[in-house]
Amino acid sequence: MYSPKFTINNEILANIGLIEAAREVIENAPLIPIYESRFVKDALVRTVHHGTHLEGNDLSLNEVRKAIEGEQIVARERDIQEVINYRNVIKFIEDQEKKDKSRKYTQGMLKKIHGLTCDRILDGFIGEYRQTQVVVKNGFTGEVTFRPPPAVEVPFLLEDFFEWLNGSKEALVNSVLKAGITHYYLVAVHPFIEGNGRTARAFATLVLFFENYDIRKFFSLEEYFDKDAASYYQALANVSNQSADLNKRDLTPWLTYFTQAMAVELTRIKEKIKKLSSDLKMKSKIGAQIPLNERQMKIMEYLQVNGSITTPEARKVAVKYSDDTILRDFNYFIKKGILKKEGRTKSARYILR
Repeated sequence: MYSPKFTINNEILANIGLIEAAREVIENAPLIPIYESRFVKDALVRTVHHGTHLEGNDLSLNEVRKAIEGEQIVARERDIQEVINYRNVIKFIEDQEKKDKSRKYTQGMLKKIHGLTCDRILDGFIGEYRQTQVVVKNGFTGEVTFRPPPAVEVPFLLEDFFEWLNGSKEALVNSVLKAGITHYYLVAVHPFIEGNGRTARAFATLVLFFENYDIRKFFSLEEYFDKDAASYYQALANVSNQSADLNKRDLTPWLTYFTQAMAVELTRIKEKIKKLSSDLKMKSKIGAQIPLNERQMKIMEYLQVNGSITTPEARKVAVKYSDDTILRDFNYFIKKGILKKEGRTKSARYILR
């Protein structure tokens, strides 16, 4: 059975500490529902865009957003199909998280993710392990940079890996490290003719979701990888270049990078949530979430920064709305116990409680 080698160094420990701190804030933030929906949608678009861009997809973030929403865009048919496919992969992962209570990882899941990744892109070998040797080359020099194991070894290597992944001892391995190990191993084995990178990243996400680290589906590790793709591929190569034997490779350099990626991404989300929402304080006072529309959210964001607001100030924030509409919003906030009013109506100042 596969047994990964790694050392939990100070960097990994620090990264995991940051991950857990951010996770605590994100999962317990009483976000207004419309905010939560925005975070989830934004993370999905970023994941699909950066996850495919890493593999050479030319669509911009905005084009990916339009493609996901079903809008017509002018682009290469393959690029559009890759985006649609990766969106379907994320949906499959989310569905598995909801339906599969056993939390058992199977090769069938891996093959399904690959099938969705390469739908209408590969003519054959969709969801099938490769039967030939493949190599990874430098796109500029043509030099072979990575030579995965022979095809004949792939089924045995994956059988060993899934035995490890589902083993009782592995339940003691930190979930983030388990996802990182999964990411590396699937890239290293390169079980398919094409689509290995996207499949490996997606299956690592499945591990995070199964291990209760979906973190409200607000994050995108793909964005971190894609923003410095050279560092991402170098972190993988730092392990792969150690030995031809998978079992002898020390995964510590890769896990240091992987945990750093997750720590940076989750810390960014945590800070964004804290800045956007003073709901943490608000909920403790009023005991419930407050549903807000777009206009009211803009006013609330102003209040969170400035502490108080007048009708003329609110008019600059909500430029398309009348004073009567704004006053109704103020009265709504007062009724909910969020604001208190000082002064007469026309010159009143509304102060955040």
